Amino acid sequence: MPSLKRGTVAVAVGCLMLATTASAQDLLKLAVGQRGSWETSVSELGKTEGIFKKHGLDLQIVYTQGSGETQQAVISGGVDVGIAAGMFGVMGAYAKGAPIRAIGSTMTGANDLLWYVRAASPIKSMKDTAGKTVAFSTNGSSTHQSVLAFRKFYGVDLKPVATGGPPATFTQLMTGQIDVGWAVVPFGVEAAEKGDIRIIAKAGDLPAYQDQTIRLIAANAETLKAKHAVLTHYLAAYRETVDWMYADPAALDIYADLAKVPASVAKRVRDSLIPNGDLNPDRLGGVDGAMADAVASKFLAAPLTDAQIRDLLQIPFK
Repeated sequence: MPSLKRGTVAVAVGCLMLATTASAQDLLKLAVGQRGSWETSVSELGKTEGIFKKHGLDLQIVYTQGSGETQQAVISGGVDVGIAAGMFGVMGAYAKGAPIRAIGSTMTGANDLLWYVRAASPIKSMKDTAGKTVAFSTNGSSTHQSVLAFRKFYGVDLKPVATGGPPATFTQLMTGQIDVGWAVVPFGVEAAEKGDIRIIAKAGDLPAYQDQTIRLIAANAETLKAKHAVLTHYLAAYRETVDWMYADPAALDIYADLAKVPASVAKRVRDSLIPNGDLNPDRLGGVDGAMADAVASKFLAAPLTDAQIRDLLQIPFK
Protein backbone atom coordinates (compact mmCIF):
# COMPACT_ATOMS: atom_id res chain seq x y z
CA MET A 1 0.00 0.00 0.00
CA PRO A 2 1.55 3.34 -0.99
CA SER A 3 2.28 5.76 1.81
CA LEU A 4 0.43 9.06 2.06
CA LYS A 5 2.17 12.32 2.63
CA ARG A 6 1.19 14.33 5.69
CA GLY A 7 -0.61 16.99 3.58
CA THR A 8 -2.52 14.33 1.68
CA VAL A 9 -3.71 12.76 4.94
CA ALA A 10 -4.87 16.16 6.17
CA VAL A 11 -6.84 16.75 2.98
CA ALA A 12 -8.37 13.29 3.16
CA VAL A 13 -9.40 13.76 6.78
CA GLY A 14 -10.80 17.19 5.97
CA CYS A 15 -12.88 15.78 3.11
CA LEU A 16 -14.19 13.02 5.38
CA MET A 17 -15.21 15.59 8.02
CA LEU A 18 -16.93 17.71 5.35
CA ALA A 19 -18.84 14.72 4.02
CA THR A 20 -19.89 13.70 7.54
CA THR A 21 -21.10 17.25 8.30
CA ALA A 22 -23.04 17.50 5.05
CA SER A 23 -24.73 14.15 5.54
CA ALA A 24 -25.77 15.16 9.06
CA GLN A 25 -27.90 17.99 7.66
CA ASP A 26 -31.26 17.11 6.08
CA LEU A 27 -31.95 19.35 3.09
CA LEU A 28 -35.37 20.95 2.65
CA LYS A 29 -36.25 23.00 -0.43
CA LEU A 30 -38.56 25.92 0.29
CA ALA A 31 -40.62 28.21 -1.94
CA VAL A 32 -41.29 31.43 -0.05
CA GLY A 33 -43.67 34.19 -1.09
CA GLN A 34 -42.65 37.86 -0.90
CA ARG A 35 -39.01 38.19 0.11
CA GLY A 36 -38.53 40.71 2.89
CA SER A 37 -41.84 40.49 4.70
CA TRP A 38 -41.59 39.83 8.45
CA GLU A 39 -43.87 36.81 8.18
CA THR A 40 -42.02 35.07 5.35
CA SER A 41 -38.56 35.81 6.77
CA VAL A 42 -38.78 33.20 9.54
CA SER A 43 -36.90 30.49 7.65
CA GLU A 44 -34.15 32.76 6.36
CA LEU A 45 -33.62 34.51 9.69
CA GLY A 46 -33.55 31.18 11.51
CA LYS A 47 -31.07 29.83 8.99
CA THR A 48 -28.83 32.89 9.40
CA GLU A 49 -28.95 32.57 13.19
CA GLY A 50 -28.10 28.86 13.00
CA ILE A 51 -31.36 27.66 14.54
CA PHE A 52 -32.29 25.30 11.69
CA LYS A 53 -28.76 23.94 11.56
CA LYS A 54 -29.02 23.16 15.28
CA HIS A 55 -32.08 21.06 14.44
CA GLY A 56 -30.14 19.17 11.76
CA LEU A 57 -31.56 21.05 8.78
CA ASP A 58 -30.16 22.84 5.75
CA LEU A 59 -32.64 25.06 3.91
CA GLN A 60 -32.56 25.88 0.21
CA ILE A 61 -34.82 28.92 -0.23
CA VAL A 62 -36.28 30.32 -3.45
CA TYR A 63 -38.63 33.31 -3.49
CA THR A 64 -41.85 33.70 -5.48
CA GLN A 65 -44.11 36.59 -6.46
CA GLY A 66 -46.98 35.32 -4.34
CA SER A 67 -48.79 32.37 -2.90
CA GLY A 68 -50.16 31.24 -6.26
CA GLU A 69 -46.62 30.54 -7.49
CA THR A 70 -45.67 29.07 -4.12
CA GLN A 71 -48.60 26.68 -4.22
CA GLN A 72 -47.76 25.47 -7.73
CA ALA A 73 -44.16 24.77 -6.70
CA VAL A 74 -45.47 22.55 -3.88
CA ILE A 75 -48.02 20.75 -6.05
CA SER A 76 -45.44 20.02 -8.76
CA GLY A 77 -43.00 18.59 -6.21
CA GLY A 78 -40.38 21.17 -7.15
CA VAL A 79 -40.03 22.09 -3.47
CA ASP A 80 -40.67 20.31 -0.20
CA VAL A 81 -42.36 23.19 1.61
CA GLY A 82 -44.27 26.29 0.53
CA ILE A 83 -44.35 29.28 2.87
CA ALA A 84 -47.34 31.67 2.96
CA ALA A 85 -49.69 29.79 0.65
CA GLY A 86 -53.15 31.39 0.63
CA MET A 87 -55.94 29.52 2.42
CA PHE A 88 -58.38 29.90 -0.52
CA GLY A 89 -55.89 28.60 -3.05
CA VAL A 90 -54.85 25.63 -0.93
CA MET A 91 -58.46 24.64 -0.24
CA GLY A 92 -59.38 24.94 -3.91
CA ALA A 93 -56.38 22.94 -5.12
CA TYR A 94 -56.98 20.19 -2.56
CA ALA A 95 -60.64 19.92 -3.55
CA LYS A 96 -59.53 19.32 -7.16
CA GLY A 97 -57.26 16.49 -6.08
CA ALA A 98 -53.92 18.30 -5.89
CA PRO A 99 -51.34 16.61 -3.59
CA ILE A 100 -51.11 19.51 -1.14
CA ARG A 101 -51.46 19.57 2.65
CA ALA A 102 -51.08 22.29 5.29
CA ILE A 103 -48.73 21.57 8.21
CA GLY A 104 -48.67 25.00 9.80
CA SER A 105 -49.90 28.57 9.72
CA THR A 106 -47.74 31.54 8.74
CA MET A 107 -50.27 34.31 9.40
CA THR A 108 -53.43 34.60 11.45
CA GLY A 109 -55.06 37.99 11.76
CA ALA A 110 -53.90 39.58 8.49
CA ASN A 111 -52.34 42.62 10.15
CA ASP A 112 -49.46 42.69 7.66
CA LEU A 113 -51.43 43.32 4.44
CA LEU A 114 -51.91 46.96 3.42
CA TRP A 115 -53.75 48.74 0.61
CA TYR A 116 -52.67 52.23 -0.37
CA VAL A 117 -53.16 55.04 -2.87
CA ARG A 118 -51.04 57.90 -4.22
CA ALA A 119 -50.93 60.85 -1.87
CA ALA A 120 -53.04 63.00 -4.22
CA SER A 121 -55.71 60.34 -4.82
CA PRO A 122 -59.29 61.27 -3.90
CA ILE A 123 -59.82 57.75 -2.50
CA LYS A 124 -59.96 57.91 1.30
CA SER A 125 -61.04 54.36 2.16
CA MET A 126 -62.24 51.15 0.57
CA LYS A 127 -65.74 52.62 0.60
CA ASP A 128 -64.57 54.91 -2.23
CA THR A 129 -63.37 52.15 -4.58
CA ALA A 130 -66.53 51.46 -6.61
CA GLY A 131 -65.41 51.05 -10.23
CA LYS A 132 -61.75 51.40 -9.20
CA THR A 133 -58.96 48.89 -9.78
CA VAL A 134 -57.71 47.30 -6.55
CA ALA A 135 -54.54 45.23 -6.60
CA PHE A 136 -53.79 41.74 -5.31
CA SER A 137 -50.78 39.51 -5.95
CA THR A 138 -51.86 36.27 -7.65
CA ASN A 139 -55.05 34.23 -8.01
CA GLY A 140 -55.87 32.23 -4.89
CA SER A 141 -53.55 34.29 -2.69
CA SER A 142 -54.44 35.82 0.65
CA THR A 143 -54.40 39.26 -0.99
CA HIS A 144 -56.93 38.03 -3.55
CA GLN A 145 -59.01 36.62 -0.70
CA SER A 146 -58.79 39.98 1.09
CA VAL A 147 -59.81 42.10 -1.90
CA LEU A 148 -62.88 39.92 -2.46
CA ALA A 149 -63.67 40.27 1.25
CA PHE A 150 -63.36 44.08 1.01
CA ARG A 151 -65.80 44.09 -1.89
CA LYS A 152 -68.32 42.03 0.06
CA PHE A 153 -67.91 43.84 3.41
CA TYR A 154 -68.17 47.37 2.01
CA GLY A 155 -70.65 46.49 -0.72
CA VAL A 156 -68.64 48.23 -3.44
CA ASP A 157 -68.20 47.03 -7.02
CA LEU A 158 -64.41 47.34 -7.05
CA LYS A 159 -62.31 45.70 -9.78
CA PRO A 160 -59.68 43.20 -8.51
CA VAL A 161 -56.47 43.19 -10.56
CA ALA A 162 -53.52 40.78 -10.22
CA THR A 163 -50.33 42.88 -10.10
CA GLY A 164 -47.65 40.51 -8.76
CA GLY A 165 -45.33 41.46 -5.91
CA PRO A 166 -45.13 44.73 -3.95
CA PRO A 167 -42.41 46.45 -6.06
CA ALA A 168 -44.23 45.80 -9.34
CA THR A 169 -47.50 46.89 -7.75
CA PHE A 170 -45.96 50.12 -6.48
CA THR A 171 -44.72 50.96 -9.98
CA GLN A 172 -48.13 50.29 -11.49
CA LEU A 173 -49.81 52.51 -8.92
CA MET A 174 -47.38 55.41 -9.24
CA THR A 175 -47.65 55.34 -13.05
CA GLY A 176 -51.45 55.42 -12.93
CA GLN A 177 -52.10 51.90 -14.19
CA ILE A 178 -54.12 50.98 -11.10
CA ASP A 179 -56.02 52.97 -8.49
CA VAL A 180 -55.20 51.06 -5.28
CA GLY A 181 -52.01 49.12 -4.61
CA TRP A 182 -51.26 46.40 -2.11
CA ALA A 183 -48.22 45.71 0.06
CA VAL A 184 -47.04 43.42 2.79
CA VAL A 185 -45.13 45.16 5.55
CA PRO A 186 -42.47 46.45 5.68
CA PHE A 187 -43.00 47.40 2.04
CA GLY A 188 -44.92 50.66 1.89
CA VAL A 189 -44.30 51.70 5.50
CA GLU A 190 -41.39 54.00 4.68
CA ALA A 191 -43.16 55.47 1.62
CA ALA A 192 -46.20 56.22 3.78
CA GLU A 193 -44.01 57.90 6.41
CA LYS A 194 -42.48 60.09 3.67
CA GLY A 195 -45.94 61.07 2.40
CA ASP A 196 -45.60 59.50 -1.04
CA ILE A 197 -48.60 57.23 -0.47
CA ARG A 198 -51.52 56.93 1.94
CA ILE A 199 -52.58 53.65 3.53
CA ILE A 200 -56.35 53.30 3.28
CA ALA A 201 -56.95 49.77 4.59
CA LYS A 202 -55.48 46.69 6.25
CA ALA A 203 -56.80 43.18 5.83
CA GLY A 204 -56.93 43.10 9.62
CA ASP A 205 -59.68 45.77 9.47
CA LEU A 206 -62.09 43.09 8.28
CA PRO A 207 -63.91 41.65 11.32
CA ALA A 208 -63.84 38.14 9.87
CA TYR A 209 -60.05 38.26 9.53
CA GLN A 210 -59.16 39.28 13.07
CA ASP A 211 -58.82 35.65 14.14
CA GLN A 212 -58.74 33.94 10.76
CA THR A 213 -55.74 32.03 9.46
CA ILE A 214 -55.10 33.33 5.96
CA ARG A 215 -51.73 31.85 4.95
CA LEU A 216 -50.24 28.43 5.49
CA ILE A 217 -47.12 26.29 5.49
CA ALA A 218 -47.85 23.79 2.74
CA ALA A 219 -46.22 20.52 1.76
CA ASN A 220 -46.66 18.01 -1.02
CA ALA A 221 -48.55 14.90 0.12
CA GLU A 222 -45.70 12.64 -1.01
CA THR A 223 -43.21 14.78 0.91
CA LEU A 224 -45.23 14.17 4.08
CA LYS A 225 -44.77 10.45 3.66
CA ALA A 226 -41.10 10.59 2.72
CA LYS A 227 -39.93 13.32 5.11
CA HIS A 228 -42.37 13.30 8.02
CA ALA A 229 -39.62 13.34 10.67
CA VAL A 230 -37.68 16.06 8.83
CA LEU A 231 -40.78 18.26 8.64
CA THR A 232 -41.33 17.75 12.37
CA HIS A 233 -37.81 19.06 12.99
CA TYR A 234 -38.47 21.95 10.60
CA LEU A 235 -41.53 23.08 12.56
CA ALA A 236 -39.67 22.78 15.87
CA ALA A 237 -36.97 25.07 14.48
CA TYR A 238 -39.63 27.37 13.02
CA ARG A 239 -41.28 27.81 16.44
CA GLU A 240 -37.95 28.48 18.08
CA THR A 241 -37.09 31.06 15.41
CA VAL A 242 -40.37 32.96 15.90
CA ASP A 243 -39.72 33.15 19.66
CA TRP A 244 -36.18 34.42 19.00
CA MET A 245 -37.41 37.03 16.48
CA TYR A 246 -39.61 38.65 19.15
CA ALA A 247 -37.12 38.33 22.01
CA ASP A 248 -33.68 39.20 20.65
CA PRO A 249 -32.83 42.74 19.41
CA ALA A 250 -30.23 41.16 17.12
CA ALA A 251 -33.07 39.65 15.08
CA LEU A 252 -34.15 43.15 14.04
CA ASP A 253 -30.69 43.96 12.69
CA ILE A 254 -30.61 40.79 10.61
CA TYR A 255 -34.14 41.42 9.38
CA ALA A 256 -33.47 45.07 8.50
CA ASP A 257 -30.51 43.93 6.37
CA LEU A 258 -32.59 41.24 4.66
CA ALA A 259 -35.55 43.53 3.96
CA LYS A 260 -33.34 46.54 3.13
CA VAL A 261 -35.25 48.82 5.48
CA PRO A 262 -34.14 51.21 8.24
CA ALA A 263 -33.88 49.74 11.73
CA SER A 264 -36.76 52.01 12.83
CA VAL A 265 -39.07 50.45 10.23
CA ALA A 266 -38.03 46.92 11.23
CA LYS A 267 -38.80 47.73 14.86
CA ARG A 268 -42.19 49.22 14.00
CA VAL A 269 -43.12 46.13 11.99
CA ARG A 270 -42.32 43.79 14.87
CA ASP A 271 -43.45 45.86 17.83
CA SER A 272 -46.47 47.73 16.42
CA LEU A 273 -47.85 46.01 13.34
CA ILE A 274 -47.52 42.24 13.70
CA PRO A 275 -48.09 40.69 17.16
CA ASN A 276 -46.15 37.56 18.07
CA GLY A 277 -49.24 35.38 18.10
CA ASP A 278 -49.97 36.14 14.43
CA LEU A 279 -46.94 34.07 13.40
CA ASN A 280 -47.68 31.05 15.61
CA PRO A 281 -47.47 28.06 13.20
CA ASP A 282 -49.81 26.00 15.41
CA ARG A 283 -52.58 28.61 15.45
CA LEU A 284 -55.55 27.80 13.23
CA GLY A 285 -58.65 29.99 13.28
CA GLY A 286 -61.69 30.93 11.24
CA VAL A 287 -61.69 27.82 9.05
CA ASP A 288 -65.48 27.69 8.66
CA GLY A 289 -65.61 31.35 7.67
CA ALA A 290 -62.75 30.95 5.21
CA MET A 291 -64.44 27.93 3.65
CA ALA A 292 -67.74 29.76 3.27
CA ASP A 293 -65.94 32.66 1.58
CA ALA A 294 -64.06 30.23 -0.66
CA VAL A 295 -67.35 28.75 -1.82
CA ALA A 296 -68.88 32.19 -2.37
CA SER A 297 -65.81 33.24 -4.37
CA LYS A 298 -65.92 30.00 -6.40
CA PHE A 299 -62.58 28.68 -5.19
CA LEU A 300 -64.59 25.75 -3.85
CA ALA A 301 -67.61 24.20 -5.53
CA ALA A 302 -68.86 22.97 -2.14
CA PRO A 303 -67.65 22.99 1.47
CA LEU A 304 -65.05 20.39 2.38
CA THR A 305 -66.19 17.56 4.61
CA ASP A 306 -64.88 17.21 8.17
CA ALA A 307 -62.69 14.31 7.02
CA GLN A 308 -61.26 16.39 4.19
CA ILE A 309 -60.51 19.29 6.53
CA ARG A 310 -58.64 16.98 8.90
CA ASP A 311 -56.67 15.56 5.99
CA LEU A 312 -55.86 18.97 4.51
CA LEU A 313 -55.21 21.08 7.61
CA GLN A 314 -52.81 18.96 9.65
CA ILE A 315 -52.26 21.70 12.24
CA PRO A 316 -50.62 21.30 14.68
CA PHE A 317 -48.46 18.87 12.72
CA LYS A 318 -47.51 15.68 14.56
